[in-house]
Amino acid sequence: MELLRAGHTDYVLNDEALAYLAEQKLPQGPLARLRHDTGARFADPDAWEGYLRREAITDPRHVRIATEGALLGSILHHGLAQDLAIVSDDAGQFAVLIHGLCWVHAERTIHKLIPVTEAQRQAVASIRTRIWDLYRDLKKYKDDPTPARKTELEARFDDLFTTKTCYHTLNQALQRLHNNKAELLLVLDRPDVPLHTNGSERDIREYVRRRKISGGTRSEDGRRCRDTFASLKKTCRKLGISFWTYLLDREGRTHRIPALSTLLAHRLACPP
Repeated sequence: MELLRAGHTDYVLNDEALAYLAEQKLPQGPLARLRHDTGARFADPDAWEGYLRREAITDPRHVRIATEGALLGSILHHGLAQDLAIVSDDAGQFAVLIHGLCWVHAERTIHKLIPVTEAQRQAVASIRTRIWDLYRDLKKYKDDPTPARKTELEARFDDLFTTKTCYHTLNQALQRLHNNKAELLLVLDRPDVPLHTNGSERDIREYVRRRKISGGTRSEDGRRCRDTFASLKKTCRKLGISFWTYLLDREGRTHRIPALSTLLAHRLACPP
């Protein structure tokens, strides 16, 4: 699937887009105006931005949320599987489609606690050991999922995150994690879903290093060029394609290398 056709993306106000807007707490006024046009499709950014102005949706936050929702609607409209799972660090903007939480980020809720007494330190150490034991067993489950192991792991999760210790702050942290049970245990229903976001964080590490050395870009065009080429480079690397060879192929218009979207679709259909 290629959403970027001739350099632009369309925007679609379908049910999925509107559900996202509600989840992101878009105020009722703008949300009602957008709902009135359910099913509308806008061919390019100019058409979309003009529509928002006509509907008096001009607050930057409201525009951002509406645009994110319409882009999500476009992605689904063009055939992206709705069972796509997204694993995040619990940032609200990633709570779309089927959402899972990163165990590494979740455990940091416990790791960042600062116990005062020896009893509190022991309680934190004991809980962290149990968390990583459960995490290792969830990794094993991914390789060999069975109904019996699923039931066992769910019970262990409940037992762990409802534990009452001598450390009140730790108990509160455990309760917050227990409230996220469905997202932390998404892997039990979807063993194909990763337990962490390490892969995504590795993907942006190069960008972060460049930002530390060179700072930001000087213009919006510069930002778009930087992000586009970084994305192309990472995609080529994951597909086993030389980025330099890819650039020469496109610059020379030989097109010996198929569209990256085609290669990605083939990789998803026939994983190595």
